[in-house]
Amino acid sequence: MVLEARGLVKHYGPHVALRGLDLAVDAGEVFCLLGANGAGKTTTIQLFLGFIQPTAGSALIKGAEVRADPIAARRHLAYIPENVMLYPTLSGLENLEYFTTLAGVHDTSAERLRGILDRAGLPADAVERPVGTYSKGMRQKVGIAMAIARRAELLLLDEPTSGLDPKASNEFSQLVSSLREDGVAVLMATHDLFRSREVGTHIGIMKRGALVARLDASAVSHTDLERIYLEHMHD
Repeated sequence: MVLEARGLVKHYGPHVALRGLDLAVDAGEVFCLLGANGAGKTTTIQLFLGFIQPTAGSALIKGAEVRADPIAARRHLAYIPENVMLYPTLSGLENLEYFTTLAGVHDTSAERLRGILDRAGLPADAVERPVGTYSKGMRQKVGIAMAIARRAELLLLDEPTSGLDPKASNEFSQLVSSLREDGVAVLMATHDLFRSREVGTHIGIMKRGALVARLDASAVSHTDLERIYLEHMHD
C-alpha cells in the first residue's frame, strides 16, 4: 500500500479536526476526498506531508510512519497545492530544473525536462517564458512536471482545480489520469464532484472530521454522487 491512514485523529485544543480516519490508497488509484470547508480534507493532506503531527493514529507512506521520519516519507511524494509557488522571474524550464535538482534528481538535461513539460501539457512557446506570465493552469502543469521528473509514487493534491476554467480543469484531470495509468497513487482533496467522478477510482465524503461515505467511482453516476453528497451535507 502506498498511502495509509490508521485511526488518524487531530485536535486543535477543544476542536476535533479529524476523528479516527482510516484510509488506504494503492498504486494506480485516485482517492478523491469531498467535503465542505472544515471537513478535514486539508488536515489529512497536511498530516501526510508531515506539516502537522497527529493527536493519535498513524499516517504511513510506503509502510513508513510520517511522524517518525517525515523527510524520508516525502521522498516518495509530490505535493500540488491550490496555488503552485514558483519563481516568477524564472521560466517554466528553469523552475523545473531548479526544483528537480533540489530534490536530488540526477538527469536534469534540458532535453529531458522539455519532454516532461510537453507531456504535462505546457505549450511549447511558454517553456522559456517567465512563470510570472503564466495562468494558474500553466503553473499547475509545471507542478505536475515536477512530479513526473521526480518519478513520485504518490501525488497529494489540495483543491488543484479551484479557480481553473473548464478547459484547464479538464486538462488537469487528463494529466492525473495519465499518472494513474503509470501506477502513481493519488490523494486529492476537492470540492469538485464532477472531476471526482471523472478522474477518481474511489471517492470519500468527509464531514466534521469523519469519513461518512466511501464510494467506488465507477459504480455511481454524476447524479447519484451529487445526491449522496447532498444527503450527507444536509444531515
